[in-house]
Amino acid sequence: MGFDEEWAAGKAAAQEPVSMRLNKADDGPLGGGGGGDKDLNSSSARKTAAANDIETDVEPGTKKAGGWAKETTGTATKTFDGWATAAGLSKAQETWGNQAKALMGRLAAEKAALRGTNSLLIKNDQAVGDRMGGLSRLYQLSQPPQAPHN
Repeated sequence: MGFDEEWAAGKAAAQEPVSMRLNKADDGPLGGGGGGDKDLNSSSARKTAAANDIETDVEPGTKKAGGWAKETTGTATKTFDGWATAAGLSKAQETWGNQAKALMGRLAAEKAALRGTNSLLIKNDQAVGDRMGGLSRLYQLSQPPQAPHN
C-alpha cells in the first residue's frame, strides 16, 4: 500500500462517527456521578523522587542531547556551505535550539511544581490540623499540660 492509499484510509477512519454509551455512572464522593478517588492521595516521597530524577537525569540528558545536535548539525552545515542544504540545516538547527530551550524551561517548571506542591500540601495539612485540633476535646486532653504563666 502506497502513501496515498494509506493516507486516504486513515482519513476515512478519522471521519467515521464516534459514539459512547455509559452503562452506569459512578456515585462519586458526593453521589453526583463524578469519578476519581474519594480522598486526595498524594505521595511526598514520589514527588520528591520525580523532581530529583528531573534534576539529576532528565535535565542533564536533555542538555547533552541538545549540545550534541547543535554540534553535529553545525558540522554538517559547514560541510554543505554554499548549497541550499546548508541554509535548511541552519534553519533546522535554530528550530531545534528553540525547542530544546523550551523543553528545558518546561522541565524546570515541572520540577519546581513538584517541589512546590509537596510544600503546599504539607503546610495545608498542618494548618487544617492546627485549626481542627483546637476544636477537639480529645486533642486538647492529649496535649501535655502547660506551665502556668507568671
